[in-house]
Amino acid sequence: MDMKTLYLIVPLAPLAGAVVAGLFGRAIGRRGAHSVTIASVLIAFLASLVIFQDVLAGNTYNGPVYTWLISGDVRFEIGFLIDRLSALMMLVVSFVSLMVHIYTIGYMAEDPGYQRFFSYISLFTFSMLMLVMSNNFLQLFFGWEAVGLVSYLLIGFWYTRETAIYANLKAFLVNRVGDFGFLLGIGLVLAWFGSLDYAQVFQAAPQFASHTISLIPGEAWSLLTVICILLFIGAMGKSAQFPLHVWLPDSMEGPTPISALIHAATMVTAGIFMVARMSPLFELSETALSVVMVIGAITALFMAFLGVVQNDIKRVVAYSTLSQLGYMTVALGASAYGAAIFHLMTHAFFKALLFLGAGSVIIAMHHEQDMRHMGGLKKYMPITYWTALIGSLALAGIPPFAGFFSKDAIIEAVGASHLAGSGFAYFAVLAGVFVTAFYSFRLLFLTFHGPERFRQRHHDEHHHAVGPHSIEPRESPWVVTVPLILLAIPSVYAGWAYIEPLLVNGWFGGSIVVASAHDVLGHLAANWHGVLAFIQHGVMALPFWLALAGIATAYVFYMVRRDLPEKVRRKAGILYTILEHKYGFDEFNDWFFAGGARKLGGRLWRWGDVTAIDGWLVNGSARLVGNIAALVRHLQSGFIYHYAFAMIIGTVLLVTWFVQP
Repeated sequence: MDMKTLYLIVPLAPLAGAVVAGLFGRAIGRRGAHSVTIASVLIAFLASLVIFQDVLAGNTYNGPVYTWLISGDVRFEIGFLIDRLSALMMLVVSFVSLMVHIYTIGYMAEDPGYQRFFSYISLFTFSMLMLVMSNNFLQLFFGWEAVGLVSYLLIGFWYTRETAIYANLKAFLVNRVGDFGFLLGIGLVLAWFGSLDYAQVFQAAPQFASHTISLIPGEAWSLLTVICILLFIGAMGKSAQFPLHVWLPDSMEGPTPISALIHAATMVTAGIFMVARMSPLFELSETALSVVMVIGAITALFMAFLGVVQNDIKRVVAYSTLSQLGYMTVALGASAYGAAIFHLMTHAFFKALLFLGAGSVIIAMHHEQDMRHMGGLKKYMPITYWTALIGSLALAGIPPFAGFFSKDAIIEAVGASHLAGSGFAYFAVLAGVFVTAFYSFRLLFLTFHGPERFRQRHHDEHHHAVGPHSIEPRESPWVVTVPLILLAIPSVYAGWAYIEPLLVNGWFGGSIVVASAHDVLGHLAANWHGVLAFIQHGVMALPFWLALAGIATAYVFYMVRRDLPEKVRRKAGILYTILEHKYGFDEFNDWFFAGGARKLGGRLWRWGDVTAIDGWLVNGSARLVGNIAALVRHLQSGFIYHYAFAMIIGTVLLVTWFVQP
């Protein structure tokens, strides 16, 4: 089998699985649906492994698969770009997707939409693989919209719930805002470069570095700055960056496997991947890089604060995802693209692990998601506990877990950056370390340690009919725990195993372009003395101590002095209210955008429908006919001499008209 066939198999295998499970789900049954989709994603993963080895051997590929249409001199093609960046993304996406597929067997076991769910997640995997393998903007946009569409279907999977329908509509609309900017950026690329092929656009980009365009008459804007910011607006929607972040926490309404798939390795990382892929364009605009860095810094810090006040176990992990995506975006803005992709990879493993761990707890708690009604689960669910502990340590950035290496690399890179906004970004990523450690261990202590609050609650609800020991949590079945263990392994070793090749040895090669003036990772490579030296330096640096302080604070608050959180909440007053209302973004959107749209629609209805169409056209024409009829009715008097008089006048008028003087 030649490599081109293998490239085709990677996205088409999950597509075939999705089609079979979706169209023939009833015929093949539950076992058939999960067997065919898991087999298809396993094929994609194994093919990605072979391709990855081939790329490491120095074989890259950039070429069309087929031409979709030709318009003038522009060819719209479907094609693949297989280099080190896309090969790494293919591996991460297919591996995490495979784990989620296996896990879903246990999580969705009792759901009537079982086959439909497997069809959707397999289709999601196809969409994401098409996105990361694309070699042109057309296919990138196809994958971009396809993951948006399938995420809409998945977030609203339980479509009888009003909250799920609200959440998927919100995700769809917010992503349309970002996608509008993205499409404008692609349109500008086509208008100026005359091509949608990455290679041609990147090659021509330096010639356009000094070009300006006039969006507002009299105001000259750098062409590449406008293109990059518009493309980044697309990334802000998909990767949930401030202020387009509002859809992601609500998307928790979907089943937990989706939370892991959307928020760990696939949809939300599409924006990060896209900016890294567009590095030859972004490197030519320092303004765009500064915008990326500041937006990422705001997201990293302010979304972390929201994770502290959440009580829903999945929402804590969701705000954690927002914050970590902020870290990746900050790295992109600092031109540390390699560090952003490295953090994307490590984060995919430990965040999927945390989401699936949360799902395992939710199964055991009979779909209870409020951490205030949990506690003491460690002895009932040892595998879930130890894997969740690994995920939390990786997220908090404790060595030697994966998150420590990628997060420290980002902080080092931002500290070395001299772009506008780098000072604020450095403060944000440092402060974010403490907050991240605090909320991750708050989740761990509230869920797995302390008194067993679920017993008391269950007893209170059923004290007449049911005894206090009627709820007994159990460890989840193997289809749930095996993916947890398999995700915990890279969450431990992926950091120290891959930091040197990825960030020090220039592993990405030509797939990522960094201008020499922006080479902040070069500073890391120049002072590299091995993994142990990096850990030693990290242990003595401020981020590590901030992480320990966060864990210690969480321990005091939730294990030693359990009355402290309530006291702090009362003292915080307005600050707590602001955090509880998520900075008022949802209220503002409901009042300004939703309310404004309703008011505009109401006025258009009153003026357009009621006044113009009904009042003038429909009822107006009827009134006109009625008025004419009323006038004509007076002529039909019934008197013969009236009619004779009318005939005489008519004859006189006709004679006058026809007989010309």
